[in-house]
Amino acid sequence: MRGKIIRGVGGFYYVHATDGAIYECRAKGIFRKEKIKPLVGDDAEITVLDATARTGNVDLLLPRKNTLIRPAAANVDQAMIVFALTQPRPNLNLLDRFLILMSRQEIPVIICFNKADLSGEEQIKELSEIYRGCGCEVCFMSVARREGLERVRSLLDAKTTVLAGPSGVGKSSLTNAFLPEKHMEVGEVSRKIDRGKHTTRHTELLVLSPVADGVASSDESGSTYLLDTPGFSSLYLQGIAYEELKNYFYEFTPCEPYCRFQGCMHLKEPDCAVKEAVERGDIHRARYESYALLVRELRENRKY
Repeated sequence: MRGKIIRGVGGFYYVHATDGAIYECRAKGIFRKEKIKPLVGDDAEITVLDATARTGNVDLLLPRKNTLIRPAAANVDQAMIVFALTQPRPNLNLLDRFLILMSRQEIPVIICFNKADLSGEEQIKELSEIYRGCGCEVCFMSVARREGLERVRSLLDAKTTVLAGPSGVGKSSLTNAFLPEKHMEVGEVSRKIDRGKHTTRHTELLVLSPVADGVASSDESGSTYLLDTPGFSSLYLQGIAYEELKNYFYEFTPCEPYCRFQGCMHLKEPDCAVKEAVERGDIHRARYESYALLVRELRENRKY
């Protein structure tokens, strides 16, 4: 029987199988011998040892299409990055770092801004303008008022999605909205430091029921998975040369053939089509300034 590993704890691997059941499995000794560690998200072949107790063995791991290091997971179809419009205010440089890291691994990203009920239309419009050319789907929602959740849920359907973002932005509340029976702990935002106490402490794939005509189905054998992750407050762009950074700002790509110099970095060079697009408003200045800041950071890091 085949299935997907949704959790690994203390040498046991919990596999959501094609029959809709979850089996507690041990990995065969061959994995230790060959130094292969099963990951959450791995597709596997299992042998059922006891159908009533739902126990079994993991016999084989199927080839992975990708692997994330942090969190340790495999076969991710997309990432959903959640930021709050306020409380805490969105750190767009942190968001841009995440987009770069996912782009390097060729993982599509959905950007979700939560707490739209606490924000004004001007802020929503501005963020829409900033990220209109970044190559990602951008959503605005209010988990508290259950506004915009249908669209977000439809984007998750039939995919394995890693859910990420800073603490206190509503990731666990969003998961609770889709899986109320899970009752995940929800942390409050600290008023003193304006960030959340992250409440997700382990890596686990949550099985969501498939959507039919916009309504969640009761079919337990659906293939929609959501991987909630601990919140983060910083991301480091390790292993990236500053010269390649421009490749991850997709708004620049249509302009680059019109720059005077081949290999233009879009910083101090004359007749740069990217800088001209920024002046015209075709590329938002906030994205360009984020790019310039990250280039300076990577240049400084190279010195050391």
